[in-house]
Amino acid sequence: MTGFDGRNADLEQVLAEARLRYAQRRPRSAAHDREAQASMPGGNTRTVLHHGPFPLTFLRGEGARLWDADGLEYRDFLGEYTAGLYGHSNPVIAEAVEHALRDGIVLGGRNRHEGELAALIRARFPSCELIRFCNSGTEANLMAIGAARAFTGRDAVLVFDGAYHGGVLSFAGPSPVTAPYPFVSVPYNDAAGAVEAIEREAGRLAAVLVEPMMGSAGAIPGDPVFLAALRAATARHGVALIFDEVMTSRLSPGGLQGVLGIAPDLTSFGKYLGGGLSFGAFGGRRDILERFDPRRAGALAHAGTFNNNVLSMAAGAAGLSRVYTPERAADLNARGDRLRDALNAAGRATGVPVLATGIGSILGLHVQQGPVRRPADLTTPPAVRELLHLEMIERGFYFARRGFLSLSIETTDRDCADFAAAFREVLSDWGALLGSTS
Repeated sequence: MTGFDGRNADLEQVLAEARLRYAQRRPRSAAHDREAQASMPGGNTRTVLHHGPFPLTFLRGEGARLWDADGLEYRDFLGEYTAGLYGHSNPVIAEAVEHALRDGIVLGGRNRHEGELAALIRARFPSCELIRFCNSGTEANLMAIGAARAFTGRDAVLVFDGAYHGGVLSFAGPSPVTAPYPFVSVPYNDAAGAVEAIEREAGRLAAVLVEPMMGSAGAIPGDPVFLAALRAATARHGVALIFDEVMTSRLSPGGLQGVLGIAPDLTSFGKYLGGGLSFGAFGGRRDILERFDPRRAGALAHAGTFNNNVLSMAAGAAGLSRVYTPERAADLNARGDRLRDALNAAGRATGVPVLATGIGSILGLHVQQGPVRRPADLTTPPAVRELLHLEMIERGFYFARRGFLSLSIETTDRDCADFAAAFREVLSDWGALLGSTS
């Protein structure tokens, strides 16, 4: 067993031992980290990938498996924060990219794949009468906000405490890099409070920006009553309702808006819809999106050299038409639901307070009592999250330190069963440290 015996140790002692074991087994990842620090602050160019003692350096991925610089193998339960839906070597995606490479990249004009991908997305998301592409979910949200501001003639945006909508749209706390829009922030899943804020601020409110399930903030599902209340209040006051489905669009063939039966005015997309390559998109009502029609007088400009990046367009069209069919979506998300049930069952069986949240193939793993309806309800101590992360890595399972998991279509039932068994083993070792729920 690679775990520890917590009966005669305190958490800090056990955590120190876990850090040491992690570092001793990964000298090449440690060396990569030191070398990168000479050219990048902290050796890092993407904050979320940093964790102590140092992050893993991966050299190769295949299917749902990863190999690090020290030759150690992991089963991938991070799924590139939902962007890696297709795994690391899907042959359909690879063939589409190879064909696009052979035909030439950076063509400087329209390519044959972008119209096909736009039509495929429109077919999955009927609320999107028109679509435009960009380079990331962050850009998609910025452009959706800009479209709403232009359409309504108002400037403010209502968001939710703890939400994350991209690198410059983070509301977990004050940040000097957050885009300088006038924001109104209220608690998530508080229907009455949100409606009151919309009523109060309607005269200056251009948009309400919301994830139908908070992803980065802890995989916290939106209450259907809460989301329906947002739809009704925004419609009443001519405020654009923007659904950020950058992550959640994969949770059914038509995203969570399809499950909920709610048609937002605008939707932002990203992640897997580009086949796992750099991608973003925003779409919605025709009367809003047609403002970007360059044939119109006074059209809104939307530049971006790689908006129609031929590799992303080709990979996205191939994946959506030939791989992630509605049947495949249903199968993947049912597998995620079963894993969530198994993780919660492991907590009950070991007497450790465990709460696995989320919907379908996106999960949040928390060591605490529920319920969790908003980010402020999350109380798992950072040291507990770190120890769980390090111990699962030692058992060959990779996911985000904050407890975020997303499955790829390459993740099997056996992978999920093994993850749940390893998790239960770690919880058994933790019992004396964390106490019992009984």
